[in-house]
Amino acid sequence: METGNKSQTAAEQLTDRDLSEQIKKVTKESHVRAENTQLMLSFQRGQVTLAQYKLLLCSLHDIYQALEEALDRNCNHPGVAPIYFPAELARLESIQKDLEHFYGQNWRERIVVPAATQRYCHRLRQIGEENPEFLVAHAYTRYLGDLSGGQILGRIAQRSMGLKSNEGLSFFAFPGVSSANLFKQLYRSRMNNLELTEEQRNGVLEEAVRSFELNIQVFDDLQKMVNLTESQKTHSTHSEPEKSLQLPGTSVSASPLLRMFLGLFVALATVSMGIYVL
Repeated sequence: METGNKSQTAAEQLTDRDLSEQIKKVTKESHVRAENTQLMLSFQRGQVTLAQYKLLLCSLHDIYQALEEALDRNCNHPGVAPIYFPAELARLESIQKDLEHFYGQNWRERIVVPAATQRYCHRLRQIGEENPEFLVAHAYTRYLGDLSGGQILGRIAQRSMGLKSNEGLSFFAFPGVSSANLFKQLYRSRMNNLELTEEQRNGVLEEAVRSFELNIQVFDDLQKMVNLTESQKTHSTHSEPEKSLQLPGTSVSASPLLRMFLGLFVALATVSMGIYVL
């Protein structure tokens, strides 16, 4: 009995030293915050619209563009090389394919993102230049979150939007990964064996928390847009021309801002549903 307790303690200590487990631990509070929002509950009920998904793709495009450019630029860095899997995980081309499907060839002129998304992208580019090893925190939470929750979210999105095919849902597909579970095991193993100093490891953990906070800020920005839009609708009539709404870092018309309201549900769900099952 005593020997069994000692063995269990040793195993727990070994697990606690794994970077992937440490990230889970330090981001637990953020998981709970995201999981218990009304927006997340709404998504779990399958209330997803085409407008929601299109707005999600807009922000994901800019975030993944910044992330993958930073990873590509630092692919030989010792803190990045072991977890660099562009053929298996890269999302940017898939997102662009989906955006073109929904918006047409001029999709770049039609997408809109909140200021918080721009701040998130700025942070990714900043650490890509100054602390490339911190990229593992964002890559792990984003890619493995998408890989874990993506299959569920893809089915929910297809059913809720009434799509008869997978066109426009490329983001959820990982053709380079034959087994999600086996790949996640490989990724965690590579990640847990990164040679990091204690200072670098602490920095990665802090960055993992920051990655959640940056996403939460995106949701807050979107909600501010929604509140402002609804406020203007209350004081306007249907006969008045469409007004331009100004928020820090944004300049878009009332129509796309209304679509932001729908985008809130699925954007939050992708982060909290996907990452929570890492």
